Amino acid sequence: MSREHAYINILDAAAKIQWNVAMMLEAKALEAEKTRNWTLNHLHAGSFSDHESQLGQPLGVHEQMVELIEGLTKLENGLCSNLRAVLATSGGAGDSGGFGDMLGGLGGLGGLGFGDEEK
Repeated sequence: MSREHAYINILDAAAKIQWNVAMMLEAKALEAEKTRNWTLNHLHAGSFSDHESQLGQPLGVHEQMVELIEGLTKLENGLCSNLRAVLATSGGAGDSGGFGDMLGGLGGLGGLGFGDEEK
């Protein structure tokens, strides 16, 4: 298998992972919308025994959402580093292992915001 073919396979796999992540996020958004509607219709101040539980339950939901976002961020950072390794220029300016025109002539990821934190 040639190097270019291996790179294409890696990019294809990354695209499939991104598609699956998008599907999971869409399902999670639908679930969150159903939960929001149920919460708005069923949970009122009288539904809780005290103010502490009234505050605690929404905080628990928000904590779960933050954990989900943190997990997705770690996943996307891992995918980004893999793509950066595949698409990184290999020495010379404009030499990106045969992928120079793939990103509209950018050669690497310069115009896409990737790698900005390293500057």
